[in-house]
Amino acid sequence: MLWQLLTAVPSKVDPTLVTPGVWGFVITAAIMVVVILLILDMVRRMRRVNYRAQVRQQLEDEASGKADGPESNG
Repeated sequence: MLWQLLTAVPSKVDPTLVTPGVWGFVITAAIMVVVILLILDMVRRMRRVNYRAQVRQQLEDEASGKADGPESNG
């Protein structure tokens, strides 16, 4: 019954004039800035994790090389 009442009311708003306006643009732009900052932070953290893993691997390689015996430099 409610559906019949809602559909029976003629629309007085012109659909071509309805826009999100300035606030819609501001909110969308703010969300985009936040997402870009989050992506940059994630990339920075991933690089840091990868760098630390490389350094840890190098240290382990050096430690295992020294444990095997002294290396001759020629």
